[in-house]
Amino acid sequence: MIQVNNIHKAFGSNQVLKGIDLTIHKGKVVVILGPSGSGKTTFLRCLNALEIPDQGVIAFDDGSLTVDFVTKPKKKTLLALQRKSGMVFQSYNLFPHKTALENLTLGPVVVQGKSKAEGRKQALALLAKVGLSDKADLYPFQLSGGQQQRIGIARALAIEPSLLLFDEPTSALDPELVQYVLTTMKQLASEGWTMVVVTHEINFARDVADHVVLIEDGHIVEEGSAEQMFELSTHPRTQAFLQRIEQ
Repeated sequence: MIQVNNIHKAFGSNQVLKGIDLTIHKGKVVVILGPSGSGKTTFLRCLNALEIPDQGVIAFDDGSLTVDFVTKPKKKTLLALQRKSGMVFQSYNLFPHKTALENLTLGPVVVQGKSKAEGRKQALALLAKVGLSDKADLYPFQLSGGQQQRIGIARALAIEPSLLLFDEPTSALDPELVQYVLTTMKQLASEGWTMVVVTHEINFARDVADHVVLIEDGHIVEEGSAEQMFELSTHPRTQAFLQRIEQ
């Protein structure tokens, strides 16, 4: 379990996160919803220190790591947090001058110190996992957007993280490519990966989410199971958001 307490983040005078508390249970899928500018992506980036919160605590209940941002954590502590999570970005963020295989081996070999042979073996297995074994030697420009995103997912898995973070992973894709990525994510959910997903894919959230969170204006408006949020919620803000997004 990962316990997130009282996360605040401002950019200048713009207070984006205003005290977010969230419990992320091991092996569960948390889906974060909310309108544009609500703080969803900022919160996701705070979970692995791509953005440094101004205050708050992120703690792993196995005792392996607790990060208190009030005390301005050391670089070593922030790196430890980043190594516990794999991020899948909206815009893929693959290295354009490296092949699919090389994109997957870079983290394990350079950061984790695995041998090149071990890194290659793992990378080939991950390419097979996302259905792209035949694309190992291709560069990102030779791949479709959906294929690049699946490579991005495989790259996140390559560091064997405790937590997978997805920042609107299908929003940059053509509609016909979205399903390939969602299918890969559903497979990971069925395997028991701990996932936090920022998305507007309501059907994915209905099918896969164990816990759904609605964020607006830097606050959590409501949270609960998929059934509670999509079928039983009486919160006017949740109802208004879902009505608008499902139109």
